Amino acid sequence: MDIVELKAVLEETSKAVLEAGKIISENWKKPKQIKMKGRIDIVTDTDLAVEKFLKDRLSVILPESDFLAEETSGSARPGKLTWIIDPVDGTTNFTHGLPMVATSVALWADDKIVLGVVNLPILGEIFTAVRGGGTRLNGVRVSTTETGDLEKSLIATGFPYDIDNYAEAVTKRLYKVLLATRGIRRPGAAAMDLAYLSCGRYDGFYENGLKPWDTAAGWLLVEEAGGCVTDFEGNPYNLYSPSILASNTQLHEKLSGLINEE
Repeated sequence: MDIVELKAVLEETSKAVLEAGKIISENWKKPKQIKMKGRIDIVTDTDLAVEKFLKDRLSVILPESDFLAEETSGSARPGKLTWIIDPVDGTTNFTHGLPMVATSVALWADDKIVLGVVNLPILGEIFTAVRGGGTRLNGVRVSTTETGDLEKSLIATGFPYDIDNYAEAVTKRLYKVLLATRGIRRPGAAAMDLAYLSCGRYDGFYENGLKPWDTAAGWLLVEEAGGCVTDFEGNPYNLYSPSILASNTQLHEKLSGLINEE
């Protein structure tokens, strides 16, 4: 698809994602039906309802497409034309009444992410991007910061659900980044973190143990806003990288060195 076709698909996709956001908003103050996927990893009836709604709508937009979605895809991998969906990123926030909740939708085509949408329905913000067309927040073009000094930077991070396997390494990195920067934020939704980086609210973001649906749309948002996305060591990022390091580009080498130093 060329950029004109992508923009047309983006317009329809954004409408579908905004409608899906109404499901989250309507269920915001209602009792939650919770199931456990792990010790601290949960799923609600809203996750499932949003995912079903998006699959129904997106399959109409691109009938030849398939899906890689958090609640139903298991270990599947993207095909030739694949929607990658996280219906409610920040489910724990959602169940506790915290507004840091996102819906993330990306389109994989020709072996790359070509379209990304991250909607924050409780906060009233939608981030969109198509490859080669820049990143927008509520329709207005945005870009990453130009901060090159770690001491002046604000960094975001997150903690994996299987924290038992990562606790020592996570706290070690947290200690180093806290001492070297202006501060760290941990909202609990990676899609939101990447979106905030793309519009200049953060200067960098790092996390490990994420899944494709956590990062697919945000990855494109950051790159189209002028940022850089790799793994912790600076290798090219892919949907199955064990770690992600995203920044405004100017800080990238410094952040990589900081979180990897012994």
